[in-house]
Amino acid sequence: MLNLSFSLTLMITVADIEFFSVIARSRSLAAAARALDVTPSAVTQRLQDLERRVGLPLVLRGGHRIALTDEGELLLDRGRRITDDVASLVDGLAARRGEVVGHLRILAPLGFGRRFVAPMAGDFAEAHPKLTLTLLLSDRPARIPESDWDVAVHVGERPATSGSIRTLAPNMRVLCASPAYLTRHGAPSRPQDLSEHRCIALRENDEDVTLWRFTDVNRRVTQVRIAPILSSNDGDVAREWALDARGIIVRSEWSIAEDLRTGQLVRLLDGYRLPTADVVAVVGSRGGQLARTATFVKTLRASLTPAPWRDP
Repeated sequence: MLNLSFSLTLMITVADIEFFSVIARSRSLAAAARALDVTPSAVTQRLQDLERRVGLPLVLRGGHRIALTDEGELLLDRGRRITDDVASLVDGLAARRGEVVGHLRILAPLGFGRRFVAPMAGDFAEAHPKLTLTLLLSDRPARIPESDWDVAVHVGERPATSGSIRTLAPNMRVLCASPAYLTRHGAPSRPQDLSEHRCIALRENDEDVTLWRFTDVNRRVTQVRIAPILSSNDGDVAREWALDARGIIVRSEWSIAEDLRTGQLVRLLDGYRLPTADVVAVVGSRGGQLARTATFVKTLRASLTPAPWRDP
């Protein structure tokens, strides 16, 4: 058994597994070469050398897209576990030295990620020079597979996930419009009145963004299906439309708190509350094993405490 383990170690290295993982998630060998910043011929030669050492074909030839053989799927699955274990070991040993090392992959929504996560992530990487960090911003973060990130920052309805969820900061949704819009069209006095107004929808997080839910002081819930006159997947665009008196929006307080303070936007239907949209960190199964993930989440929570969009 010891001799077999030693021979397998000689056949496949962690670097081989990482190389093959890039091939497996690429559309073609040319795309893999671009991801690895090498020539296509170098990728082909290295793949052939890996297959020669393993003694089995790992990739099916002749297709328009990369397809793995059964042995390739086995190498990908078992290899991912090995690289995760190695990463966790290195990470844990570094943590005992008081260091944060390795590569950390962060996923965050576009607007919130740009304003609050990106500056903190830059500071975090600078404070830990042995760490590299990738920040992916997306208007549809729920569609990004967990295998592509270690921790995901989420704003909105709590996501369905197998990972652990850690609250970072409170955040409310607010119904609002500009004073100019209210001068022209009046203000709704109850949720049902929104059917007579110009509404703006923000399409993000794969939520049903045209169904607005209101809860009154007696905890009665009213649901209103709006017909948006304008919609966008960019929160800044939706906010600018509202500031330009083009309609009524539902927006997170982190985005429009300053506009409310300065009177550029006015809160509507004060007797009702919309569902909260707390900021949370979703830690994936792989990320949960890494000390650098826990350190990042703790640091991000500290940067959001107290919530910078709320008055002291």
